[in-house]
Amino acid sequence: MRNLFHAVYYWANVLTWVRLIVLLVIRRDIQGMERLPRKGALVFAGNHLNLADPPILTAIMPRRIVWMGKQELFDIPVFGFLYHLFGCIPVRRFRADLRALRHSEEALRRGLMLGMFPEGTRSGESGLGRGEPGTAILAMRTNTPVQPVAIWGTEGVKLPRAFFQRTTVHVRFGEPFLLPRPERLTKEAVEEGTDTIMRRIAEMLPERYRGIYATEQPQAMEMKGGAR
Repeated sequence: MRNLFHAVYYWANVLTWVRLIVLLVIRRDIQGMERLPRKGALVFAGNHLNLADPPILTAIMPRRIVWMGKQELFDIPVFGFLYHLFGCIPVRRFRADLRALRHSEEALRRGLMLGMFPEGTRSGESGLGRGEPGTAILAMRTNTPVQPVAIWGTEGVKLPRAFFQRTTVHVRFGEPFLLPRPERLTKEAVEEGTDTIMRRIAEMLPERYRGIYATEQPQAMEMKGGAR
C-alpha cells in the first residue's frame, strides 16, 4: 500500500507542476532515449552538475525514478518530508549505509528504476570526479543492468533567472549494460565496475565535462593504485 501511495504521489506531481516548471525554464536536447528499457529493474547512473539535474531528469523520463539522495536533504524541515513522499531513499554518503542498500535492493526487486549519481556529490564545472563504489556494488549484487546517462547545461540553470532566460540542457542516453558478476565481490571487482560505469558516462559528455576521465586510462589508474 505504501509503495502504491508513493507511485501515485510521484506521478500526480511529475505530470503537473514538475514538468510545467521544467518546460518553462529549459530547452531540451535529448538523444538516445529509445535505448531506455521501458520496464524491469534498472540502475540509472549519471553525472551530477547542479541541483537541477534530478528534477529535470525526473520530468523528461517516461518511467518513475526512485532517487537515492544524501541524508542531509531529508533532514531539511518540510522538504525532507516531501522527499519521503516521493519515495526517495536517503543515504549517508561516503560510508557503508546498510539500510540504504537494503531499501535500494528492494526497489530493484520490485522492477523499479533506481536513480544514482556515482560521484556522490555535484562536480560542477570541474568535470567528473572519481566514482564512489555504491552504484557498482548495487548493480553487481543484484545483477541489474546499468543505464548510463550524461547531462550538461544544467550548471546554467539558476532560479529565478531561469524563468527569464531559458537554458538549453543536453541529455544523452547510452546503451544499458550488465557488469560482470564475480563469484566474490572483491574490492578490485568493484573498482573495475565503478570505472566502467564512469567511463560509459564520460564518453557521452563533451571533453570539458569529463574531468579525471578525460585523460586517465585504466592502466594508469591501476599503476597509481599500486604505488600507494
